[in-house]
Amino acid sequence: MTNRTVKLMQGNEACLEGAIAAGMRFFAGYPITPSTEIAEGASEKLPIVGGKFIQMEDEIGSIAAAIGGSLAGLKAMTATSGPGMSLKLENIGYASLTEIPCVIVNVQRGGPSTGLPTSPAQGDIMQARWGTHGDHPVIALYPASVSEIYSVTVTAFNMAEKYRMPVILLLDEVIAHMREKVELPDAEQLQIVNRAKPTVKPENYLPYKADPNGGVPEMPAFGEGYRYHVTGLIHSENGFPSNNAQVTSTLLNRLMKKIENNLDDIIRYQEEGTKDAEIVLVAFGSTSRSAKSAMDAAREQGIPVGLFRPVTIWPFAEDKIKEIAAKAKTIIVPEMNLGQYRLEVERAVAGKCNVVGINRADGEIITPEDILEKIKGVM
Repeated sequence: MTNRTVKLMQGNEACLEGAIAAGMRFFAGYPITPSTEIAEGASEKLPIVGGKFIQMEDEIGSIAAAIGGSLAGLKAMTATSGPGMSLKLENIGYASLTEIPCVIVNVQRGGPSTGLPTSPAQGDIMQARWGTHGDHPVIALYPASVSEIYSVTVTAFNMAEKYRMPVILLLDEVIAHMREKVELPDAEQLQIVNRAKPTVKPENYLPYKADPNGGVPEMPAFGEGYRYHVTGLIHSENGFPSNNAQVTSTLLNRLMKKIENNLDDIIRYQEEGTKDAEIVLVAFGSTSRSAKSAMDAAREQGIPVGLFRPVTIWPFAEDKIKEIAAKAKTIIVPEMNLGQYRLEVERAVAGKCNVVGINRADGEIITPEDILEKIKGVM
């Protein structure tokens, strides 16, 4: 029998516990509802495990400090909500181009601007994909329960370290503030990934020379004897700026292929009842919980409904959506925004079946009854 720890935990608390279990030892943040509990917990718990917590003067400083902590060799995280996420976007782009692993938690609330600070929303889906400028790789994950927040936070750190890039962890106010039973695994049960360190001598090290097997350069910590230049400008393998078209093309395509060549490893999802379903619900985060209840109620009434729940929001599970569209008559996308993810579903489906949305952006959740009503309306 393995030992286990069972706790009643809040979603934000589970996020912090998962981060520490994954090896996070540096947190830089700024208080903002509804993510503040993550920063509060980090200020208490990181010193106990030998980590560092710093409250910065603003959200821009927070992501900048997290990048610096990662360059210094520590697994780093910051947490925020919509307005703060908007301020972090420039430096998220910097981390993408310079290939600095870190985790950015966005506990979504109503927007735009300061919007509805204490109300749930899912309005930052497209921001997570396209928020920073230019073509850039993105991994964004979205758990749906407190227990899953813990495990997916570990996954976020593993992907950040493995692919040497920032990873966005999307939550929403509902799952961030709800409390559920969580069984915490023993440390030895967790699969933890650490960044690959250089295998060559310092004088032979090229900081952006890709591993031929995975396209991910090895990364030493500052202070380990490997001196290299870090810049937000397009750069060659030696890290110094370049205006050369071939260097630019090679770098940007390599960054994108880190994702494109590893979709099977990165894309995570759950599905239930989709094999015989005429109607499939595509839902994520807290809304997927309402979708699950609506699916169960519809099945009890003899309506063949299935559920597809993306855990990896980006990259988009396009092949799976196409597979569903080939069999289903209708796909329903309930989301607490005005139709952001539905647009991606419609693009992938390309008219093979009907796609409809259930949309709220008023600070209220989408209920199982809302979804069941829509199910009956499209039959």
